Amino acid sequence: MSKFRVWQSSVAAAVIAMLVGLVVARGSAQTAATGGNDLDPKVLAYKLPDQISWKDDPLGAKMAVMAGDPSKPGLYIVLMKWTPNHMSRPHWHPNDRFITVISGTWWVGTGPKFDPDKTVPMPAGSFVTHFGKQIHYDGAKDSETVLEIVGEGPATATPAEVK
Repeated sequence: MSKFRVWQSSVAAAVIAMLVGLVVARGSAQTAATGGNDLDPKVLAYKLPDQISWKDDPLGAKMAVMAGDPSKPGLYIVLMKWTPNHMSRPHWHPNDRFITVISGTWWVGTGPKFDPDKTVPMPAGSFVTHFGKQIHYDGAKDSETVLEIVGEGPATATPAEVK
């Protein structure tokens, strides 16, 4: 990967982080009070784990939209929960996506030929950039994996498998 591409990804991640702060500060997430202390909803918004609404994803995973709308133009942030022994087939996205592994191990592979044995493990805490229009596949092997995905919508996936 070129130094320019690494720099470009770093700048994009920084811009996205600032935009996320703005979205959350404007109250995109549900507010709540805990422990008798009230937080000013003009200052921050948050969701506790039991307030996150997980929906079944057409790919067989579960997804929770945290900010934005992945189906529309603009910034979005989703949590993706991969169930054990579930992987996507080779595909690509039109825009770069920035992924942080929250828990579990996420397995990633590149290219149009699906071969789970050639995937590389990304443990919790890893940060991955899926570059737009580049073919990849990914998922969970023996345990559940939770990811945070930040991207620019609309989020689409175009199949690209060669059999």
